[in-house]
Amino acid sequence: MGKVTKKKSGATHIGRPRAFDPDQALDSALRVFWSRGYEGASLADLTKAMGINKPSLYAAFGDKSELFRKVVDRYVRSQALVWNEMLNQASARTAVEKILNAAADSLTCAQNPHGCLLVQSALSCTAESDCIKNELAVRRADSDSLLRARLQRAQTEGEVTPDVDVAALSRFYSTVLRGMSVEASAGAARSDLESVIDLAMKAWPITSQDEKTLEAEI
Repeated sequence: MGKVTKKKSGATHIGRPRAFDPDQALDSALRVFWSRGYEGASLADLTKAMGINKPSLYAAFGDKSELFRKVVDRYVRSQALVWNEMLNQASARTAVEKILNAAADSLTCAQNPHGCLLVQSALSCTAESDCIKNELAVRRADSDSLLRARLQRAQTEGEVTPDVDVAALSRFYSTVLRGMSVEASAGAARSDLESVIDLAMKAWPITSQDEKTLEAEI
């Protein structure tokens, strides 16, 4: 009989990188950045949550700043789906109210860290992370532009009267959204944000239809 050669169990697997789902890993990184901010999230926190080691993180996503940008892309895409649906409402007033209420739902959702990733991460950035802070400002400005464009369309269509400064109106509601994020991160409940939304919607300017109704009542 020939000599039996005993194989070394597992020898061929030494050094082999652990398989992981990139999308799931990004979702895990998102939660870390969302809850701790850009600077508060350490590489140890990120690798632990993602279930990978540092070499795998660098190989798949780049350094911490590149990983954060990928996470922000993922976050913004999910938010864009909601915004697109809301902005397509026939009434701009309805669109704004739905955006505020959808934000309140998201900001206070028990399954997610409270607050907005784009706001919370920017607030925690120091001078050393100015590039990240500036990029987040650009992302928020993109949302501002979408809202302003919808209000400009409402004015063109006659829903908002010509004398209304739609840029200022858009800025007002964008500020309300960011204030809601800060309040939610500090522990505000959904009901607390509802009262903010109610007051914010009372600031909506009188529309052409409202004017016609008032004239008919006089």
